[in-house]
Amino acid sequence: MTDDAVCPVLIGGRWRPARNPRRFFRAVDPSTGMETAGLYPVSDASDVEEALAAGSAAAPGMAEAGPEAPADFLDAYADGIAARAGEIVAAAHRETGLPEAPRLRDVELPRTIDQLHQAAHAARDRSWCRATIDTKAGLRSRYEPLGGPVAVFGPNNFPLAYNSVAGTDFVSAIAAGNPVIAKAHPCHPAVTRILAETAFACLERSRLPRAAVQLLYHLPPDVGLALVADRRLGASAFTGSRPGGLRLKEAADKAGRPIYLEMSSVNPVFLLPGALRERGEKIAAEMFGSCTAGAGQFCTKPGLIVLVEDEAGRRFFDLIQAAFAGAPAQVLLGESVLSGIRAALEAMTAAGADIVAGGRAPSGSGFRFENTLLRASGDAFLRCPRPLQQEAFGPVSLAVLVRDGGQMAAVAAALDGNLTTAIFSHSGADDESLYGELAPILLTRCGRFLNDNVPTGVLVSPAMVHGGPYPAAGHPGFTAVGFPAAMVRFAALRSYDRVRAHRLPPELRDENPTGTMWRWIDGEMTRGDAAGAAQKSMR
Repeated sequence: MTDDAVCPVLIGGRWRPARNPRRFFRAVDPSTGMETAGLYPVSDASDVEEALAAGSAAAPGMAEAGPEAPADFLDAYADGIAARAGEIVAAAHRETGLPEAPRLRDVELPRTIDQLHQAAHAARDRSWCRATIDTKAGLRSRYEPLGGPVAVFGPNNFPLAYNSVAGTDFVSAIAAGNPVIAKAHPCHPAVTRILAETAFACLERSRLPRAAVQLLYHLPPDVGLALVADRRLGASAFTGSRPGGLRLKEAADKAGRPIYLEMSSVNPVFLLPGALRERGEKIAAEMFGSCTAGAGQFCTKPGLIVLVEDEAGRRFFDLIQAAFAGAPAQVLLGESVLSGIRAALEAMTAAGADIVAGGRAPSGSGFRFENTLLRASGDAFLRCPRPLQQEAFGPVSLAVLVRDGGQMAAVAAALDGNLTTAIFSHSGADDESLYGELAPILLTRCGRFLNDNVPTGVLVSPAMVHGGPYPAAGHPGFTAVGFPAAMVRFAALRSYDRVRAHRLPPELRDENPTGTMWRWIDGEMTRGDAAGAAQKSMR
């Protein structure tokens, strides 16, 4: 491919040129600010229309293929990614500035491969569909595919693990039996193209429809809004900024289409007095590392640190301020991140916060910003809680120094919803009373609650929750990480009322189709057969 070659889109089971592109774009190496090779189209409505038609036509075939077919595809895709690991990591590094090692090669790539295998296992196991049988009433229900394609909008900060054609939303939708229309993030189109090539090669050898995976690189805002509102779409998933997410949500809601969002979070951390007296220096090192990991471009970065301004609190603050001031600036993902930081700092300082470390973009090529720490009093925060708890995506955190535990609880009560909240407490009983006051407040304001641990790092585990109340996410009842729970977002709950046995889905017939899947039969969770459960209830 030459530098000026326009990359094809993947629509309807084939790679082809975009029909009527609005314009073209190149990715930018954020470490230098220079454009990279490859020209990518911004698709218009005609590409989206064809993708929707192909995805809609593929949906019945996806459902009829059964759970083994998507599971086999996901396992093969994981192996394909592993085979092209060097190429994928190099492209991701070039487009994001994230280090090849350990971040991309040793952490994010293995996680991406692992979540493909985990989703494949969940699809084969079938317990995720929550088959429920009431033998007396003749009612049976399960979660099953939506009947239409899922549109996935990927973010800029995880080019592999959250990629629109390999990340958790993509994997969950495929494992649940739905086709996917992937919309790449314009910050890393090359790595997305490589992943889509790998996926499509596996798809051609699978039992799934060839339009089960489609790729568009970029869309104008009006076309993206029309996509999520289209009634042929089963659902949408978006990870990114709050303004962009809310515009998509408004369009989807007006049309009655489901959309799952991960938008913004400051992930507040409450440092209780006993903890800082006991191990303030250790906590300061952990907090600085968490705040600045990946240049602060994690959705779980602690953007708000709350502590009491006593002797231990002041000592902690001095330590973390020195850490922020002494570390070099890191590469940001792009110019939009830089402009977002500047806008957030302007709003936060106008609301009463002071910049005490960093606050500038160093001169030179590429996109960088100094590690930045702000300080505000508890009184200032309670006067203007909204601007002082906005997400500053990047190496920026705000420390709120409160008078006492009572004001700390007032700050907690003023918080919006977040992906995470954390409390650091004394290893003994020194902070027990204050912990007991704060925990009930904070638990209602997050999806994941941590004690004595920083929030960066999201383990792909069945027990993980990566979601939370608005504005962290669009709905507090779902998670974007963790199988099988993440799959339920892209499924419809359907009941079968006295449907003849041979017409039921295998998961709802009397005999357990795998012998190992869990089903809820006549009020009992069991791996047994429904007939056996019915006979047991008659004894």
